[in-house]
Amino acid sequence: MDWQTTPEDSVPSSLVPGTELGTLGKPPVTGAWRPGDHPGSRHFASLGEQRVRGGRLPNVRVAYETWGTLSPERDNAVLVFHALTGDSHVTGEAGPGHRTAGWWGDVVGPGRAIDTDRWFVVVPNMLGSCQGTTGPSSVAPDGVEWGARFPFVTVRDQVAVQVQLADRLGIERFAGVVGGSMGGMHALEFAITHPDRVARLAVLASTAQTTADQIAANSLQRAAIQMDPGFADGDYHDAAPGEGPHRGLALARRMALMTYRAPDELNGRFDRSWQSDVSPLGDDGRFSVESYLDFHGNKFTRRFDAGSYVTLTHAMDSHDVGAGRGGVAAALGRVTARTLVIGVSSDRLFPVEDQHRIAAGIPDTLDGDRATVVTSEFGHDGFLIEQEAVGAHLRRLFS
Repeated sequence: MDWQTTPEDSVPSSLVPGTELGTLGKPPVTGAWRPGDHPGSRHFASLGEQRVRGGRLPNVRVAYETWGTLSPERDNAVLVFHALTGDSHVTGEAGPGHRTAGWWGDVVGPGRAIDTDRWFVVVPNMLGSCQGTTGPSSVAPDGVEWGARFPFVTVRDQVAVQVQLADRLGIERFAGVVGGSMGGMHALEFAITHPDRVARLAVLASTAQTTADQIAANSLQRAAIQMDPGFADGDYHDAAPGEGPHRGLALARRMALMTYRAPDELNGRFDRSWQSDVSPLGDDGRFSVESYLDFHGNKFTRRFDAGSYVTLTHAMDSHDVGAGRGGVAAALGRVTARTLVIGVSSDRLFPVEDQHRIAAGIPDTLDGDRATVVTSEFGHDGFLIEQEAVGAHLRRLFS
């Protein structure tokens, strides 16, 4: 989670006890990782000046984590991309520097589908995000956070930075490149731009080109943030706890969760139940599903940054592998990697038709011109929740 969610809020939806709703305290002005915070398992690479769609960044820093050992031949590296609100912590416990446990812990690790006893796994935090890589909450050369001055970046800009990280690590060709949701956009773009550097490719619950429907959802979430007076047009980092854009960011998260989950799951889990004994019908009570969305929206403000949310959803809107390449089909035809494409049956953010389109255009896929579909009631988040099923398919790719 794009990835969209953490293990704590990507688990199947459940009731939130009323006693938990008011225990979080004032939200910070940003949930970003900042220099001086505990680094956790992060490494950092300074990549110098970067030109992006919206201008220039004088010195980009990339946070990344690694697992396993790089072979002497440097031929066993696997690059994993997180989704929209994820980070580099794909596996491992929560602890200093990492507010949540790894988001794919049953997929990446010793003996897992992406076996860190065999593969050297690299997971970078994407450009524009807020967990160690340069983004709107980072300090600019003048000593003030970038804020509203942070330039517009595209998926292609982000991938260009990831390629430079690979160069810095001395990895010329990846044994595999894997990504889900927004991370799937990165994986696909990487394999199209640099086909000779990718041996295997896995694209999960993603698309080759964002649609009007997907852009519309992103625009509403951005509007929720930008209409919050605490957003201050993007320059809010000096605000006191509780006075930042947490209301807008929490609302954006609530709206996003409605695209990440599926109607049958929400209806089955919550029905029309109340969160407490107080009626929501004219009294001060709430329906259970309201309290679930509110609780997780509020938790989200503790680990993410509003400016990064705006920046990254704009980047998602930019995604079109066919732009300047003769169209989507021509671009997909550039991929030379052995490819696995996975969709989730109940995904209403990136419907399986999006994945079938990718599979049909890539010359060498595991399952022909149709994506492999994981049956799940959990909607888009199924690629994170259904780790056993997803892992079984990834084993086929990496066997």
